Amino acid sequence: MSTQQITTAAEVPGDLRMAKRLWPFLLASTVSLIPFTVFGMYLVPISNAAGGSVAEIGGLRGLGGLAALAVGVLLAPLMDRAPRELVAAGGLGLLGVSAALGAVGNVFALAAFCLLIGASTSILAPAIGAAAADRFRAPAAAGRAATLVSATTSAMAMLAAPVLAGPGLLWGWRGNLLAASAIALVLSAAFFIRGRGRTAPVSARERTSYLATYRELARIPGALPLLAVAMLRTAAFMGYLAYLAAFYDEKFDLAPGWFALVWSLSGASFFLGNLFAGRYLATERPWTERLLLIGITVALVAVGAFYFSPTLPLTLVLTAVMGASHATVAACVTTLLVRRSGELRGSALSVNAAGMSLGTFLGAAIGGLGLSLGGYPGTAATFAALTLAATLCALRVHPRP
Repeated sequence: MSTQQITTAAEVPGDLRMAKRLWPFLLASTVSLIPFTVFGMYLVPISNAAGGSVAEIGGLRGLGGLAALAVGVLLAPLMDRAPRELVAAGGLGLLGVSAALGAVGNVFALAAFCLLIGASTSILAPAIGAAAADRFRAPAAAGRAATLVSATTSAMAMLAAPVLAGPGLLWGWRGNLLAASAIALVLSAAFFIRGRGRTAPVSARERTSYLATYRELARIPGALPLLAVAMLRTAAFMGYLAYLAAFYDEKFDLAPGWFALVWSLSGASFFLGNLFAGRYLATERPWTERLLLIGITVALVAVGAFYFSPTLPLTLVLTAVMGASHATVAACVTTLLVRRSGELRGSALSVNAAGMSLGTFLGAAIGGLGLSLGGYPGTAATFAALTLAATLCALRVHPRP
């Protein structure tokens, strides 16, 4: 190992030490997932309460993606002009209001709930990621802090449903949403108190105009291809997840109870891939661009093999490979954006989050088109094309001198 790598490794605390220092941000990232998890878990009773079909009420989730995209793009240049804790407080406050609205349960309240959840997460996610990175001066440690937040988020995406099931037996889905609202509002007040008196990452003297901020972001080395990789790989992976249950049911006649284990396998592999890739990147900085390319190439091979796998055990292995490879790419993108954007990391992460929101809904739509035109081979071709485009973009991310 080179002297530079040894120095970098020494600058990065262990994950446990980091977690002790970053626990408010890790807690905020956990709470941000609860409302939409409740919405997905209890979609049938929520639809019955609202007097609509499952398809109609479930389709409202698309409003959240549109709101996340719009708010993320509009607010990105402003993310670094206020203290991170105050921005996070605003996102948590909006999250609390939206969860309380969702508990009302009628169609209009649920539409507002989905819109506001999308808007609040597009504010909260980049704010807490950037705030975590700001806690450490060394670029390697800053990048690791941001990926630790995203790893916690991916872990809770897997664990939130079973954690919420017990309380839901006591007070139902409305009680879960109201509890989430109360926790979010308390956290919002705590972040507001912490943020008072803190200075913005970019001072008034250093600020550029709104549009000039976008020009500055475009000048960050590799930023545009990195953002493209994030959007395209999110489209491929989230589209794949959207049809995963249907694929296992059709090809292997896997009952929903057994499929829950498949979902846990996918979630666990994504979490572990994100966790270990982030830790590795914190100590092996020169390898980041290569690992990005390796991860997206493995994902490209895996998505093609997955849909043509002849046996269940091999398909399960490829499911785990898909999760781990996409998690590795996500960790690389986050790490590189944090390292290269400096004081503009909040804006960069905001644009990245908006692009991934767009990718989430594009992936499901394009995957559905491929499925309708060519069955699962058509779906495979669609997701392989998206991953190939991401691979070509990754080739344009060059190591900095």
